[in-house]
Amino acid sequence: MHQALYRKYRPSTFDDVVGQEHITSVLSWEVANNKVNHAYVFCGSAGTGKTSCAKILAKAVNCENPVNGNPCNCCYSCKQIDAGASVEVLEMDAASNTGVDYIRDIRDEVIFTPSEMGTKVYIIDEVHMLSEGAFNALLKTLEEPPKSVIFILATTEIQDIPATILSRCQRFDFKRLSTHDIVSRLEYIASQESLKVQKEAAVLIAHLAQGGMRDAVSLFELCIDRDGNVTEDNVRSAAGIVGRETVIETVRAVAENKTDRILRSFRRYTVLLRIYRYLFRI
Repeated sequence: MHQALYRKYRPSTFDDVVGQEHITSVLSWEVANNKVNHAYVFCGSAGTGKTSCAKILAKAVNCENPVNGNPCNCCYSCKQIDAGASVEVLEMDAASNTGVDYIRDIRDEVIFTPSEMGTKVYIIDEVHMLSEGAFNALLKTLEEPPKSVIFILATTEIQDIPATILSRCQRFDFKRLSTHDIVSRLEYIASQESLKVQKEAAVLIAHLAQGGMRDAVSLFELCIDRDGNVTEDNVRSAAGIVGRETVIETVRAVAENKTDRILRSFRRYTVLLRIYRYLFRI
């Protein structure tokens, strides 16, 4: 079965994470020096590495042979977590489980000592979707956490999380990735997959992804043609945008009040909305 590129090239260690060195350096140091906190909040835009770092941290604290705070990815614990088969590492979507009963079940479970690995890790994605009652139930657990449990709360809407929850967590803000970081990663993936990517195409994908690596890699895969090439034209076609030259030509026609040129441009490239989309994304 085909595996999507964004999953195939998902970071497996802190060193693999792109553009978040201000976070990964701290997390790896905490693991290496046995200074891991009981609760974390990972906040930032979609596709910037929050869930990836959460899973890496879950592996690192349970790894049998950690290397400078990074998981080895070879031991039993790492393989179980990578396969999603570990009962000690639970990843939950708060958007689908917003009620207080959901958090109460977690609160009842955390009192039990881990049976398979050293540390239980609860990764709660989109945590801002929890109800007020659920947050209150979670607060009780965060105030008196068991020694063998770590909570990692991931969110794109940090302002919706109560201050009482934030005050009991170590907060990390994930930044949008730079164009350079995304282009470098796409070129690396292309080299590993024996693909040819134009520099201009990679830069355009980086702009369209708006700082999200997952979106960039997904769009990159969508733009691969039959010959294994990723060209700027492929990207424009896949994203439904027009070229810079067309935008400039249309703007000049409007400025010079040349109705025939404006209409000709619209007929050729169908809808004005696509031009607006491209202008706003430059």
